Amino acid sequence: MTERVLKKLTMIIPSLPDQIQLVEAQGEKMATLAGFNDDDRDNMAIALTEVVANAIYHGNRGNPDKSVIIIFLVRPGFITIEITDEGGGFNPLTIADPRQPENLLKDSGRGIFIVRALMDSVDYRFRPEHGTTVILKKHVKYVS
Repeated sequence: MTERVLKKLTMIIPSLPDQIQLVEAQGEKMATLAGFNDDDRDNMAIALTEVVANAIYHGNRGNPDKSVIIIFLVRPGFITIEITDEGGGFNPLTIADPRQPENLLKDSGRGIFIVRALMDSVDYRFRPEHGTTVILKKHVKYVS
């Protein structure tokens, strides 16, 4: 059964670094609407900005003529965020573990690891002719 959508927001941004802050601000609003506490809202914002930055820099190679599409779906008890670029895709299984000694001093390679740690689920859809979609999902933690 599909959960009812309480709020949907779609953003289409050019592949420019200054757009990341706009996406983060909207993400924080959507997380607040979903009922996240401060820590989970911050964690979601970190994951979101990391994936959007990857879409801009790696997927679209910083080409401002290419877009990144971000879809926020707030449902009862959780939020789903889909981030789609126009790049050629990648294989998440081939990304080196940043905790391994040979990777500790590298300047990059930690983003996906961090995103996986901060979100409840991270899934990928690859369509080489249409780009990559990263699907983030985070549940609201209810305190009794």
